[in-house]
Amino acid sequence: MANIQLLPDLLINQIAAGEVIERPASALKELLENSLDAGASEIIVQLEAGGIKLLRVRDNGCGIASEQLPLALMRHATSKIATLEELQRVASMGFRGEALASMAAVAQVRLTSRNADAAHAWQIETMDGTQSIAAPAAHEEGTSIEMRDLYFNTPARRKFLKSEKTEFAWCEEVFKRIALSRPDVAFSLQHNSRVVLQLSSHDLAQRISAIFGDEFSQHAVPVERQLVNLHLYGIAALPAYSRSSRDEQYFFVNGRFVRDKVLMHAVRQAYQDILHHQRHPAFVLFIELPPEQVDVNVHPAKSEVRFRESQGIHQFVFHTLQEALSNPKTGTESKTFAKPEVLMPLRMESRDYTNTQDSLPRGNNSFTHLQQTRIPFSAAQQQATYRLWEAQTENETDQSGTATSSPPFTPQLSEHPLGYAIAQLSGIYILAQNENGLIVVDMHAAHERIVYEKLKTSLDGQQLATQPLLIAVTFQAEALDVATAEEEQPALTKLGFDLAPLSPTTLAIRAMPAMLKQAHAEAAAREVLHELREFGASRALTERRNQLLATLACHSAVRANQQLSLPEMNSILREMEHTERADQCNHGRPTWFQISLAELDAMFMRGQ
Repeated sequence: MANIQLLPDLLINQIAAGEVIERPASALKELLENSLDAGASEIIVQLEAGGIKLLRVRDNGCGIASEQLPLALMRHATSKIATLEELQRVASMGFRGEALASMAAVAQVRLTSRNADAAHAWQIETMDGTQSIAAPAAHEEGTSIEMRDLYFNTPARRKFLKSEKTEFAWCEEVFKRIALSRPDVAFSLQHNSRVVLQLSSHDLAQRISAIFGDEFSQHAVPVERQLVNLHLYGIAALPAYSRSSRDEQYFFVNGRFVRDKVLMHAVRQAYQDILHHQRHPAFVLFIELPPEQVDVNVHPAKSEVRFRESQGIHQFVFHTLQEALSNPKTGTESKTFAKPEVLMPLRMESRDYTNTQDSLPRGNNSFTHLQQTRIPFSAAQQQATYRLWEAQTENETDQSGTATSSPPFTPQLSEHPLGYAIAQLSGIYILAQNENGLIVVDMHAAHERIVYEKLKTSLDGQQLATQPLLIAVTFQAEALDVATAEEEQPALTKLGFDLAPLSPTTLAIRAMPAMLKQAHAEAAAREVLHELREFGASRALTERRNQLLATLACHSAVRANQQLSLPEMNSILREMEHTERADQCNHGRPTWFQISLAELDAMFMRGQ
C-alpha cells in the first residue's frame, strides 16, 4: 500500500508555477499588477530573449520594508487580503500570494526594494527555493524584480516555451493590456536593449491612439452609461473598421483584463445586425461595479470572472453598446432612418458584402430610396434560353459557301435539376429555369459550399494545391503573427501558403492555395495565422479543420455585385449538382429555392 506523504515546499511551488507562470508573459502580467497595486506612476519593463533569459520590472511604487522582503517570496503571503470577507470584495489586482513564490521556484529571482522611510534599498535573491539574507543595495524609492532563466531547473517545462519572437510577442500583448487599463501611468517596454513602446501618462483616448494608431479612434464611437452602481465606458469601432480576427478586443472589469463569455455574447449581439459574420468588432471597454458583485477568484491567472447578476450585466452591456452604435456622433445633425427590417430583403443576413460596393445600403445610409429602386438585371442576352451553344444556333455555312439557317437550339431542361441560368439579380442571385419553373440561387452561399467541399477533399490528400504568385502580396502584421508564420511553416505549407517575414512587422505571401483568389490573399492569410496562433497547428488541422476551411472558402467564393456571365453562372449550377450538401451553405442557410410554374400562375391569377 502506497504511503501518503507531504510534498516539499519547492515541489509544491513548482507545481503551482505550471498554472500561474505558463510563460514569460504570465510572469510579466503578475509583476505589472503588483506594481500597480503598489501605487506606481511609472513602470519600466526590460526583457531579453523574449523574457526567457531576463525579465525585469522596475516601478516607483511604495516599496517593501526590509523585514518584509523574505515574506514577499513565500507562498500564500500577501499584503492584499487577510480575511474571507476581504477576498469576496477584493479590489486589488493581485491577492493570491502565489506569483512570486512560483517564479522563485522555477527561475532565479532578485528582489530589490526601498520604501519612503528607508535610508537605502534592500535586496534578496532566491534560487531552487533557497533565499539569501537581505543585503543593502542602491535603488530609488520603489521596487525592481528580476527573473532570469525561466524554467532552468525544470527542463521538461522549458521545452514547451516557443521561440524568442513568439514569447516576446505574448509579453508585448500583456504589456498593452496593462497599459490600456491604466492610462494615468507611464509605461516603457524594452527588448534586447531596444525601446519598443514608450507611453507617457495620458487620458484613455490618447493611450488607445498611442497603442493602436489614430485610425482606430477615428472609426470608433464613445461608449458610456452609468446605471446606479454600474458604469460602462470606452470606445467601440464602427463596422467599417471590422477585423478579420479578435486581435483588438479588450474588456476590463474593475481595471482587470478578462475574457468572459457573458460580456462577449453581449458584444456580438450588439453588432449582429451591422457586422458581417466573418468579421470581428474592435473595442476597448471598461465596466466598473462593486467588487462584491463579481468573483475574480475563478482561475489562478485571474483572467476569468463570474458575475453574480450575469443576466443583468449582459443586458446592460448589450443595450449600451447597441445604442452607441445605432447613433454614432458624426458631427452633423442626426437623420431619421426607416427600420431596416421593413425594407431589407428577408435573407439579408446570408449575403456577403465584404470588400464590395454594395448595391444595397447598410450601416447608417438612408433606406428610403429602396422603395423606388430599379431592379438591375444583368443577363447577357434578352432571350431566356441559354446560349452556350450559340454557334449551333447561328447560320451555318455549307460546303458551297451558301448560308443555311438552323432552328434555334432549345436546352433539355430535364437534363439538369437546377436548369440553366437566365439572369443575375441585383448582383446577388442567379435566376435559372428548369422544367418545374424558376430557380433562385444565392450565388455566394452556393459557391462557398462548392469551394469548401473541394478544400476538404484536397486537404484529405495531405496538402492543398498551391499556386505561386508572380508578385508577392505584402501586408503589415503583428509581432505574434510574424512569429507564428516562422514557427508554423509545416502547417502553412500543408494549407497551401508560402509566407515569409520581410521585416519584424511585414509578411509576404509568395504562394497560396490554388482555389483561393489573389484579391483575398491577405485576409485569408490573416485568418490562417490567427487560427494557428490561438489554437496551434495540431488543433487547427484536426478538431478545427472544418472551421478553418470554411473561412478560406468564404474568402474564395464569388462576392456580391460580382458580375457573372451566363457560362459562369451555369458552371456554378453544374457544380452544385455534383457537390455534397449543396442545398445549404457552410453556415446552415439554404443556397437555393424552387418556385414552380403553378406558384407563378397563382401569383398572377392565371386560369382563374
